[in-house]
Amino acid sequence: MSFFLGALIGLLSMWLLYAGKRRHIKIIEEEKQLLKQEKQIVVEFMHNMVEAVAEGSDRAAMFQRIIHAAILSTGAMSACIFEKRDNGTLKGIAVEGLFPPQRKLPDGLSAKLATRTQFLETILKSESFEMGEGLIGQVAKSTRAQLIADATNDPRVVQHHDPALKVRSLIVAPVLFQDTLIAVLAVANPADNLAFTDTDFSLVESLAEQVGLAVHNCDAMQLQIEKNKLDLDLELACSIQNLLLPSQFPNSPKIEFAAQYTAAQKIGGDLYDVFAIDDNRIGVAIADVSGKGISASILMAICQTNLRHISRRKDSPAEVLSAINVQMQSAMRRDMFITIIYAIIDQAEQSITFARAGHELPLFYHRADDGSSQIETIHSEGMALGMVPPEMFDLMIKDQTMPFRKDDALILYTDGVTESVNAIGEEYSSERLIHALETHGDGSAQFILEQIMASVHHFSGQAGQADDLTLVAIKHS
Repeated sequence: MSFFLGALIGLLSMWLLYAGKRRHIKIIEEEKQLLKQEKQIVVEFMHNMVEAVAEGSDRAAMFQRIIHAAILSTGAMSACIFEKRDNGTLKGIAVEGLFPPQRKLPDGLSAKLATRTQFLETILKSESFEMGEGLIGQVAKSTRAQLIADATNDPRVVQHHDPALKVRSLIVAPVLFQDTLIAVLAVANPADNLAFTDTDFSLVESLAEQVGLAVHNCDAMQLQIEKNKLDLDLELACSIQNLLLPSQFPNSPKIEFAAQYTAAQKIGGDLYDVFAIDDNRIGVAIADVSGKGISASILMAICQTNLRHISRRKDSPAEVLSAINVQMQSAMRRDMFITIIYAIIDQAEQSITFARAGHELPLFYHRADDGSSQIETIHSEGMALGMVPPEMFDLMIKDQTMPFRKDDALILYTDGVTESVNAIGEEYSSERLIHALETHGDGSAQFILEQIMASVHHFSGQAGQADDLTLVAIKHS
């Protein structure tokens, strides 16, 4: 009898062990199935976010897609996302469903669902919370997600008189990227009227993590798009600016021209121009706008247009610059000005008449009959365009005429030449420029230009170019 009893107990123990293993295996299988489902939800969510990024959606549209995907993934009735702003506050940016506002609502809310939905959306998108304020602010400050399975009696949850806005269960999770808070995601009330589970909580945390990555990628893509647009604009502006510079110089049997312009950025604020006024006279100009970039290049283009137009009807360089000063008044900001030299070469008279409006002093190279050379810095009065009103500008600007005969040379340049610096911060200076002209002034215009530029580059070395650099060499052969 005891034998059969022992055998029966043994069989019962084996059956219980087998049943326990079956239950354990079943639990494991259920957990694996849940993990598989959660993984599938996260993968689908990520796919949805990748599509949003690829479409180039802005942040508002991106967040709206996030909310919609979060509701579909979790089975929640409503969701809202609060974005962290630059001032540190959290502001509702996207909502779907009747998500309960996180502050008490005024009495008298309309019973019409459509109207109420629109009203709640307006309320939520106007709400903002300080870090640590309310449940949203607490999650943002701690960067720790919160699962409130039963929210009906939780003092942290704001409840409303409207039954449709009752919060039964709530999950609030921070949206982070590399420990930086981007937003707070909140989902409320499962559609099956049950409470959110730990599995739901884990899923929302996973979704919030993917949201952080998606938003970061969206921002990065938008920045790249804007950069590409800016690069395209700069390339276009650079092409236009190059078109404004003379591609060839007027034909002259005795006057040679050479010029070089190098912008510190893609586009700059320097200008040179050489153009035929008539069969005998040639106009030459060099100018420098205060500042660099697009605004300087636009201003310089306007200046060149005025120069070409006005020089056709005025014979005096000073009168041309006075007229340009009047025309440019409305186009220039108060913090901008243009220095310019405009000269007229008269080939029959073998002379140059020029006016200087605050620009770098021109250098004149003269070769004497005995073979000696002389370098003269040509001084003249004049204020920059845009610095003073016309009545004051006109008092200062004057014409100056000097002979320009065989073997003479004239050098016009911007301050980017003389202010080029070397590795220890020392400037190239007008003294070095004069020495280079004195050494190579007996060559052609192109030779003089190349030797001066070689001297500047040798001096600067690896220091780089801080300012636009323009040089014009004119030689009477």
